[in-house]
Parts: sequence; C-alpha cells; structure tokens
Amino acid sequence: MANLKAIRVRLSSVKSTRQITSAMKMVAAAKLRKSQDAIVQLRPFAAKLDEILTGLNSALRDAETENIYAARKQTSGKVLIVVMTSNKGLCGAFNANVVREARRLMAEKYAEHARRGDLWFITVGKKGNDLLKRLKCNILEEHSELWSSLTFENAAVIADSLIGLYLSKEYDTVEIVYNQFKNAAVQRLTTEQFLPVTIADKGADNAAPTDYIYEPDQISIVGELIPKSLRVQFYKALLDSFAAEHGARMTAMHQATDNATELISDLTLQYNKARQAAITNQLLEVVSGAEALNG
Repeated sequence: MANLKAIRVRLSSVKSTRQITSAMKMVAAAKLRKSQDAIVQLRPFAAKLDEILTGLNSALRDAETENIYAARKQTSGKVLIVVMTSNKGLCGAFNANVVREARRLMAEKYAEHARRGDLWFITVGKKGNDLLKRLKCNILEEHSELWSSLTFENAAVIADSLIGLYLSKEYDTVEIVYNQFKNAAVQRLTTEQFLPVTIADKGADNAAPTDYIYEPDQISIVGELIPKSLRVQFYKALLDSFAAEHGARMTAMHQATDNATELISDLTLQYNKARQAAITNQLLEVVSGAEALNG
C-alpha cells in the first residue's frame, strides 16, 4: 500500500506540472505571435536600407573623405561583444547556445584579446549576464531591462552608445551574438559584425547601381544613412532574439507537456498493476485463511 501511495503522489505531481507547462506553452504562443509580426514587418525595411547603402557604396569608395565607420589602420586592440539572451529560463538551449558561441569566440577568434584583457562584453538579458559573470568575463554594461520595454527608441540608445564607443576609438570591433528567428521550432545562432561597417560591393553580375538623385549630396546622405542603418540592424537583432526566445519557450513547453502526458500514462499503468497485485494478494490471504479454518 505504501508503493501505491507513492505512485499516487507522483501522479498528482506530474499532472500539476503538465497543467503548468501547458499554460506556459499557450502564453508563449500568444507572445510569439506578436513578436513574430514585429520582426517580419521590420525585415523588408532593413533589407531595403541595406540595398540602398549597397547602391551608394561608390560614394565613400571614390570620395576622398574618410569613412569614419570603416575599419581603421591604427587600432587599440580592444573588442566588444554584445550577447543577447533572455531574462527567464525554461526555453531549452536558447541561452546556453548564445553563451557557448560567445565562449567559442573568446577561445578561438579573440583568444589573444582575451589573454590581454582586451575582450569585453555587453549583455542584454539576465541569463547571459549571470553565465558570463560566472566565467569571470569582462562585462562593460548590462541591459536586462530592455526586454520589458523593447522599442526602437530604447534600442537606438544602446546602438548609439556602441557607435560612440567605436568612433571614440575605444574599441576596434563590435560584434553581436544572438538567436535569429526562423520559425517557432528553429532558431539560427548568429554572429554579426556591427562595427566596423563593411558595405558589400555590387553583385557578381556587375549590374549598374540605381541612378539616384541626391539632395544635398551623396556623401552627406550616406553619412546619415549609416548610423540609421546601424540602429535598425541592432533593433532587428533584438526583435529576432525576442521572437526566437518565445518560439524556443513554446517548443520547450510543448515537449515538456508531451513528456508529462507520456509519464502520466506510464504511472497510471504502473498504479493499476500495483493495485491489481495488492488486491490479488488480499484475495489469496482471505482464501488461505478460509482454507485453514475449514481444515
């Protein structure tokens, strides 16, 4: 009977867990729908902005004016990596994958910088900040509050801060590590170079660039577009990460609910077998006692 009681307690616990995971799945699905709409609507604008910058590439290539956003010859040797994770867990390997990629960059691509103490991090999300702190990494800033008020204006403040750190020559390279949203079940781990800016040349087909009319002039327009493009790029990475987080959480909670359902089925079968065995033993005891009396 003690075994039956233990199974009943565990069965009740698993059923409660299934209710929680099922509710969390529905909440994540609702948030995913909203965040997915936001990133899907932004992507065409960001792509068109990149296309315009590619068409204007010759303005900075052919002009004598130095592109202050391009790679510099004289460098300080310092690198800044922006790590985007979530504030909460229960989303599978979402956060662990980002931190693992940051550690890979630290161990391989920027191993010499890390050894000199010239590799620094900015974290967006508590989980990434906690993990990097545990690894004793150099953390410059932490912006976990951004996820509670994710707007372009708030994202632009951080983007402008990154631009300022680069233009002041404090850092030579700024990279972003985040999960790019593909669909609810798939998140693509992505590392993007934020600064210096590298504008792609025209395609291999050597197609002529679009003939724009510039006012006031081409250099001024490109100089205005690059900071705006950087803000949009940073905001797009945040939206991608935000949508990917809810997709990962919905998938994780869906799997947890399915596992709980399967475990409930196994425990129910185990409980019925134990109960049947207990009843059989009681019947055998009654029959044995009756036979002993008759004897």
